[in-house]
Amino acid sequence: MQKETRTGGSELSIAEKTTSLSDPSLYINRELSWLGFNERVLAQARDDRHPLLERARFVSISETNLDEFFMIRVSGLQQQVVAELPNPVPDGMTPEEQLGRVYEHTERFLAEQRQILSEELLPALDEQGIKIIPHDGLSKREQRELRGMFAREILPILTPLAIDPAHPFPHISNLSLNLLVVIGDGGRELMARIKVPTTIRRFLKVPPTQEPEAAPAPGKHEEIKLVRVEEVIAANLDELFPGKEILSRHVFQVTRNADLVIEEDEASDLLQAIEDELEGRWFGQSVRLVVADSMPKELRGWLTENLGVDAGSVFAVPEPLGLGDLEELTHLDRGDLLYPPLTPRVPSEIRTSRSITSAIRQGDVLLYHPYDSFAPVVEFVRAAAADPDVLAVKQTLYRVGSNSPIIEALKGARDEQTQVAVLVELKARFDEEPNIVWARQLEARGVHVAYGIVGFKTHAKMCLVVRREGGGEQPGLRRYVHMGTGNYNPGTSRVYTDFSYFTDDPRIAEDGTDLFNYLTGYSEQEDFHELLVAPLTMRRRFVELIREEAEKARGGEPVRISFKMNNLTDPSIIEELYLASQAGVKIEMIIRGICCLKPGLSGISENIRVVSLVGRFLEHARAFAFGADDEQIYLGSADLMQRNLDRRIETLFPLREDRHREKIRRLFDLQLADTANAWELNPEGSYVRLRPKEGEEPLDSQAILLEEPL
Repeated sequence: MQKETRTGGSELSIAEKTTSLSDPSLYINRELSWLGFNERVLAQARDDRHPLLERARFVSISETNLDEFFMIRVSGLQQQVVAELPNPVPDGMTPEEQLGRVYEHTERFLAEQRQILSEELLPALDEQGIKIIPHDGLSKREQRELRGMFAREILPILTPLAIDPAHPFPHISNLSLNLLVVIGDGGRELMARIKVPTTIRRFLKVPPTQEPEAAPAPGKHEEIKLVRVEEVIAANLDELFPGKEILSRHVFQVTRNADLVIEEDEASDLLQAIEDELEGRWFGQSVRLVVADSMPKELRGWLTENLGVDAGSVFAVPEPLGLGDLEELTHLDRGDLLYPPLTPRVPSEIRTSRSITSAIRQGDVLLYHPYDSFAPVVEFVRAAAADPDVLAVKQTLYRVGSNSPIIEALKGARDEQTQVAVLVELKARFDEEPNIVWARQLEARGVHVAYGIVGFKTHAKMCLVVRREGGGEQPGLRRYVHMGTGNYNPGTSRVYTDFSYFTDDPRIAEDGTDLFNYLTGYSEQEDFHELLVAPLTMRRRFVELIREEAEKARGGEPVRISFKMNNLTDPSIIEELYLASQAGVKIEMIIRGICCLKPGLSGISENIRVVSLVGRFLEHARAFAFGADDEQIYLGSADLMQRNLDRRIETLFPLREDRHREKIRRLFDLQLADTANAWELNPEGSYVRLRPKEGEEPLDSQAILLEEPL
């Protein structure tokens, strides 16, 4: 690994006394670290602090997480193996070695998922009157009722596909649930495939065989019987293959490569290029095959060969497959088994002001979602759209969700007096299609839509409003800026923790103007007053800030570094943190997901502590604090990853007011003391769940913040 030139020679001499800071033993593999994070998600399904249906939701989340991991990360490793690319990583593992470890981990993980479901969640749901029953466990009368439902609502949309020399092996779409049916025909065995439709619920309510005699008593609930749709299809195969003998049927699911590869500089119309590539997403190379463990080995081999799946990525598990559909259970009418409804706060400085802009003029505004309402962010855009004194609105959009009030406001903002410019990131993974829809709708309303800079994703979160103010003979312009750590998505703002920040500071506003000019025009802006912007200034300034703390530590001054983020993978930044630790800087980091740094190594990182929080809310906010006495704090959109620092447009913004810096410091202290949601990373690269001391109650930072604002 090439090292940057460092100021002075003391850092290198310290490192040389221990070991090279590029030694693979000092790094945790990125893929294995992510798998460890998903284990922490699954562990929540065992934690009875969470309501029962929320525990089922955690199983669902862990499944969809793993699906995406195979679609993106594992598919990339498989391609590296085929291309015989070494692609060295800081931990020294080859792509083949990484794949082997991933496959081993996935075997264990899938087994644990099913164990939690069958031994803990299903019995607990049964006790609560929610019974997921095998089809053959239903009464004959219930089976007849379901057969009638099958004939009316399911049979018409099924398309059985024969597989024989005259009917080649069909395409199996990504993550679809399928039945492989073995049919007897005069001593021959025929194959057919049935795709389980996604247009109907996965868990069907069993129709009651008689009307209840009376409403349930207070505090009681009617029993809910559910059966999986694939079992209903399997029980009625005679309707699909009349006159044939059904020898067996087996459920399977295929995961495909879903990463987009766009040659932007050759794509004259990026919007069309993305649309064309999306059509192929569901036809990508097969990366994983999951089959019911009832499927005989010879059938697994036949499927594996026809799908072109790597033999190591075939997993046999007990039914049910597709546990992501457990999310459906959270929509049952059982609010008593879910988290209590959240009522976000609106801070007093906004609540007591005539408008959001008048609140900002009184001082910067800092919100922490979901504890603080996302409504002021929506109102900021809506008010700008309806304000005749607003001359321009400029905004970045990465993921905005469905039925977005932000999009509706922007569509209504365009008139003869108002310039509206929107930077839509078309390559926001798995959100490309809705973003294309929004882009076309905005363009149809006369909004200037841009797609950023070739080769870079625009991940920065910013909205700039230019307003005519002052009146009299010399009216002036004032710029208002909203920046955040999360997307302009009211839906995710209820479950993701993120910061929102409003300011009218002229220097930050000027930086915002320069950034939009850089994104939409041909500006070659490389310097900014206050913002740290990737890939221009962020990495350089970040290294300077870490080194400044290290230098102060060598001089005996009080020092501290506190980071909160999703992922830490960048090798150069990790080296700088190791050097700062060696210099005596106390470094505390709250990293939800991937961490490639090893804390607590003697002589290397003994001053570094890493904690991961996994709880009711997904910890998505990013905050970076430098210093003990005169703390500098930045919030923003970037994680410390090579892609964020070098291949994305990202921003970090400084907090200007002491009261806001004090709030972030309180958050750091609270979350670092958490003993309910926290896991600590040890020098071996594994996580240990933190528990309260004997006799003490667990400290749940998320629960505290629901009761007490920052």
